[in-house]
Amino acid sequence: NSYSGVHDTAFSVVRYGNVMGSRGSVIPFFMNIKDSENIPITDKRMTRFMISLEQGVELVWHAFDNMIGGEIYVKKIPSMKVTDLAETIAPNAKHSFIGIRPGEKLHEQMIGLEDSQYTYEYDDHYKILPAIHDWHLDKKRIGKGKKVEDVFTYTSDTNENWMKKSELKDWLSKNESKIGKI
Repeated sequence: NSYSGVHDTAFSVVRYGNVMGSRGSVIPFFMNIKDSENIPITDKRMTRFMISLEQGVELVWHAFDNMIGGEIYVKKIPSMKVTDLAETIAPNAKHSFIGIRPGEKLHEQMIGLEDSQYTYEYDDHYKILPAIHDWHLDKKRIGKGKKVEDVFTYTSDTNENWMKKSELKDWLSKNESKIGKI
């Protein structure tokens, strides 16, 4: 009983930002101290991409259905200022700015200049195609995508889509019992 067939395996990558309410998100931290007089914030300019767990899973399933291999999928999601997060969760608290910790970023970057020459835009996501073997020119991989400009970046501070405080409040009211458990 031996099998000597060749296996074709394809891999793709999904990039997404802050999974709202996950242990790695600032939301559970702010929720735990929301009744405090003071909320510590590293920097008043700080921004983050905001994605729900459901949106992240949706992107993974899209990648499974769409991938040929080597692509990087990036969901279009809103950004939010960390100060707006804090104000929404703890509206009566003051903010103290404590400075950025080692390794912490002021803003998140999902697509940098080095990726832009291989990046295509779709209705609800971007796809970075592999440069190897000129796969970034492959019409099947590109599909209905539109090439972004060669100076394009996708960062949380320059994002065109911003989450409103009311949207975060709605999400919090629907998901409060799950926060910090994923």
